[in-house]
Amino acid sequence: MTKVARGMCKYAEMPALTQHGPPPSPDDLLVLLAVARAGRFTTAGAELGLNHTTIARRIGALEAALGGRVLARGVAGWVLTPIGEHAVSAAEGVERALGSLSPDAPSLSGVVRLSATDGFSGFIASPAIVEVRRAHPDVSLEIVAATRRAAQQRVGVDLEVVVGRPHVHRAEAIHLADYALGLYASRAFLERRGIPRSLEELNGAPLVYFIESMLQVDALDEARRSTLGMLDAVSSTNVYVHVDATRAGAGFGLLPAFLADQHDDLVRLFTDEIDERLPYWLVCRPEALRQPTVLAFIGALHARIAAVSEELLGNGRRH
Repeated sequence: MTKVARGMCKYAEMPALTQHGPPPSPDDLLVLLAVARAGRFTTAGAELGLNHTTIARRIGALEAALGGRVLARGVAGWVLTPIGEHAVSAAEGVERALGSLSPDAPSLSGVVRLSATDGFSGFIASPAIVEVRRAHPDVSLEIVAATRRAAQQRVGVDLEVVVGRPHVHRAEAIHLADYALGLYASRAFLERRGIPRSLEELNGAPLVYFIESMLQVDALDEARRSTLGMLDAVSSTNVYVHVDATRAGAGFGLLPAFLADQHDDLVRLFTDEIDERLPYWLVCRPEALRQPTVLAFIGALHARIAAVSEELLGNGRRH
């Protein structure tokens, strides 16, 4: 059984709700489902065509029917309580039942919300959603591009992809793949400066990489151990800026091989000495693992990663 399947089974085994008073309204359950996925009343209301007051009233009615709070205020928005998690399971059953009434029931629809690094978003996630949309054109993807640690409360996103093993609670963490970081320079830059023959010659050389003071990811911080003697020339939170600045001749770039190897004007240096392997991890909200659209997207991510495994490790240079 896969890790995703085990996570789904774990939440499916939760005990049933104890009702207090009249049974909850299916409409109120669907409102909770929208809030759980969006993390905010306003966002859920925009999706459902309801105002903030109506959303709050529906949630209040649901809590009265269930005899307890279904939502709690988190750092970045609303998160589910244990009662809310049970209620969301019922809401997903309502959603599936309504979907089965459609003449094109096998087709999926909805939004998958992803937080991921820039490189993963462009190289892995974007092609993956294209494959999903070939079969299910009503599925869309929203990407929040960010390089950060996994959040303890995933509000407003279904999935997170982070670099380095995450330490999270009430979530599933799945290792997706490793990728290689290497040292690159443009051919024009090397013609002007000369090709370094040893790592010692890199001391004092200009480096293109992340802004050290803003870097929150330990694995990315540790990856620059082989370039500690180099001086920051261009620093950015965006890896595509790293690639473009290196191509422009700003310095030596510590770059993901799967991005740098696409450019014939970049040369990889010290392949054996500087070959940092970093892991991509997927972090999933429990309720997200019960959404068919999310599961379809996760499957597409795995398929895309399998197709580009050589490029991720720097073994598939396209020159």
